[in-house]
Amino acid sequence: MLLRAATALRVDLSPSHRIPALSRLIVATVAAVAGSLIADAILVRIGTALFPTTRGYGHFQFGDYAQLTVIGVLIACIAWPITTRISTAPRWLFTRMAYLVTLALLLPDVWLLIKNQPGLAVGVLMVMHLAIAVVTYLALTRLAPTRQPPGQRPTSRVGDDLTDEPVSFTRP
Repeated sequence: MLLRAATALRVDLSPSHRIPALSRLIVATVAAVAGSLIADAILVRIGTALFPTTRGYGHFQFGDYAQLTVIGVLIACIAWPITTRISTAPRWLFTRMAYLVTLALLLPDVWLLIKNQPGLAVGVLMVMHLAIAVVTYLALTRLAPTRQPPGQRPTSRVGDDLTDEPVSFTRP
């Protein structure tokens, strides 16, 4: 049963690629943190401009959302190289994990709605969660991609970014 689950999740402890270079992971992590914080700040500004009643909402304070944003992004930045190490299709698996984690991180927002927090403000928080997920995913998968094993020719990827299936192009 575990073997079937591992196969379905494309988990293989000896994939044919190498994990991203440490230098690229550092760049991707800095980009993900900075990009997510910038996206948060922009969304708070847009949200309070569109919905003036949300001005002064406690969760829109930089210190309030920045700490949680940085923690979440750093966890994703640790998960990416682990995923590349254990999966034959790391982007495929990481995409699905990102969806699940993002859905789970929307649950506290739902709780805020249940507790009668302002719906428009909570809606902005939800959009912030989605933006953080997109920024972090793109930073990690684009700036810190997997590497080919030594001696193997580089391959190009299929147009669908989620397949992780290499395609070689030969010259005429």
